[in-house]
Amino acid sequence: MERMEQFSGCGYRYYYDDTLFPPGTDSFLLSAFPVLRPGQRVCDLGCGAGLLSLLLLRRQPALRVTGVELSPIAAALAERNRRENGLEDCFSVTEGDLRDMGSLLPAGQWDLVVSNPPYYPPASGPAPGKEALRSARTEVSCTLTELCRAAAWMLRWGGSFCLVHKPERLTDALTELRAAGLEPKRLRLVSKTAGAAPSLLLAEGRRGGRPGLRIEPPLILTGTDGAPTAELDAIYYRTQEEPI
Repeated sequence: MERMEQFSGCGYRYYYDDTLFPPGTDSFLLSAFPVLRPGQRVCDLGCGAGLLSLLLLRRQPALRVTGVELSPIAAALAERNRRENGLEDCFSVTEGDLRDMGSLLPAGQWDLVVSNPPYYPPASGPAPGKEALRSARTEVSCTLTELCRAAAWMLRWGGSFCLVHKPERLTDALTELRAAGLEPKRLRLVSKTAGAAPSLLLAEGRRGGRPGLRIEPPLILTGTDGAPTAELDAIYYRTQEEPI
């Protein structure tokens, strides 16, 4: 069923199919991770219905964001979010396969690439029945290797690729970034509570970067009282009116 949510502190509305593309914490966390500057050209690989793109524009309205999406259903929802929020001048949607990036978008023209990709290899467990869910959750349509190669092809020299992934894939993520010419530069682990094992990772690779990985303090989602931390509230815009 199609639903709509309104972002706190701004007029953006997010339209989505709650059986396929509901808002997820991982997209919110990733949206707060990159360093954003006015005028940057940003590409959201596998943009789904456009949530991450909207969140980045919420932080920095002077970006120029392009979403790339394989699923026609998701691309249509992203296009609707673009139109309904009046973002025609700063947000565009390209329907296509990022594995064939050479026919979709120009090379070496992007300052930042972001992605909330499928987390699991195809044979890692039972796959969802719906095709859109399979593509969103498992690497049936795009592997981590293919994703990093597409990001590297798009980025200018010195540009960054930021992604969210699962901690059990940390070795894979850092290895594939480096293999694609995207030197791992920043890593932040996400835990539900202090002392708990990480549940997500946020990583940045830089095209042409020198070796040297900065491991940032962990992002903790809830305090000892079970309430969201101040940082998580800020990421969700619960406690402020201005973009972070």
